[in-house]
Amino acid sequence: MNSLFVSENFWSPVLLSLQVSIAATVIAFLLGLVVAWRMAAAVFYGKSLLETAFLLPLVLPPSVVGFILLVLLGRNGWIGQAASAWLNLSFVFQPLGAIVAASVVSFPLIYQTLKTGFLSVDKDVKEAARAQGANEWQVLIHIVLPLSLRSLQAAFILGFARALGEFGATLMVAGNIPGRTQTIPTAIYFAVDAGNMPLAWALTGCTILLSFLLLMLSSRFKND
Repeated sequence: MNSLFVSENFWSPVLLSLQVSIAATVIAFLLGLVVAWRMAAAVFYGKSLLETAFLLPLVLPPSVVGFILLVLLGRNGWIGQAASAWLNLSFVFQPLGAIVAASVVSFPLIYQTLKTGFLSVDKDVKEAARAQGANEWQVLIHIVLPLSLRSLQAAFILGFARALGEFGATLMVAGNIPGRTQTIPTAIYFAVDAGNMPLAWALTGCTILLSFLLLMLSSRFKND
């Protein structure tokens, strides 16, 4: 059992999962920051429909999300074709595909948490800043973000945890190529399928430990 913790079969999916989760969370966090800021203050017809679309990956089966991404990012998809022709990028069976899949599924949690934090900031404080000549980006950077710090921290941690545990969409888009696109969840699935229970238990224990630490951090930020 001890040899598992020094083997490539264990560390390769762990390290790849961490890399994919960090990249995906940063992308989803930055996108969620801009969108949540705009949506928190916006009033327009169809806003509820748009927000429902933003939150769909939270409730859709991961395989459905993965299938839609595969259609869009594949060789015959318009995004996949454009990325291949203009940027020489490929998503299917590539780490980039895993990052995109993890970004999509983690975005709703990040967006909702950030929006809740932004709405909790006193409107009078924001209006006072605007009255002093601050533009919207200055209000966001100097007023809203500092007063929403706990929401920012919670959003990043929850998004990272969701990206770390992503399985279905990642498998559909990136596949399960050991050392290339195999993340912890896919490695566990195929280890069980192959009857390699020690490896499955080792990866499961690693995931439980990481998730426990993330939840502890999230609870700490909420209670501070």
